[in-house]
Amino acid sequence: MKDKKYTSEQEQIARFAKAMGHPARMAILSFLSNQESCYFGGIHEELPIAKATVSQHLKELKDAGLIQGEIEGPKVKYCINKENFELARNLFHNFLSEPKCKGDECC
Repeated sequence: MKDKKYTSEQEQIARFAKAMGHPARMAILSFLSNQESCYFGGIHEELPIAKATVSQHLKELKDAGLIQGEIEGPKVKYCINKENFELARNLFHNFLSEPKCKGDECC
C-alpha cells in the first residue's frame, strides 16, 4: 500500500473547509467578521438553533483556528482569529485560482 503524503497547505485548507462546511458556521463567521467581538448570547440570538448547537459550532470553528474565545467573568467573548482568517482567505484564493484545465481540453 502506498503511503500518501499531503502538503501542509492541503491539510490546512481541508481543516478550514471542514470547519466552514455548515451554514450555521458560515453565519457565525459572517456575523463575527462584522464585529470587533461578541459574547455567546449575541451569537445565539442571531441563529435559529439551540444554544447547545451554537456551542458545538463555535467549538468546531475555534478548533480549526478560525475564531478565538476569551473568558470574561461568567461569559465567553468570541472574535475572528485575524491571522488564521487571512491564512484561510489566501489558501482558498490560491487553490481556487489555479487553472485546472487548459483551454477547452477539460474532460
